[in-house]
Amino acid sequence: MEQTYKICQSCAMPLKKDPQGGGTEADGSKSIRYCSYCYQNGAFLAPDWSVTQMQEFCKTKLKEMGMPGFIAGFLTKGISKLERWKSN
Repeated sequence: MEQTYKICQSCAMPLKKDPQGGGTEADGSKSIRYCSYCYQNGAFLAPDWSVTQMQEFCKTKLKEMGMPGFIAGFLTKGISKLERWKSN
């Protein structure tokens, strides 16, 4: 049985908040792991980013949405434990 994910395994965004319903695989099917901001057509949109770069990017986006910096930092801290970053 395939695992169900509630958050993007690259950036930790809740998948239900993705306006496109998730990223896409190379065959055009919906990705069950990644959001449309991170993953399209079977590839990451920022393939060369490090986990630190992803954390900083997400922290900035959360702050732009009005979230206090300490909460944004707390929410992005766990990104390094997501599937995309486990081998890094």
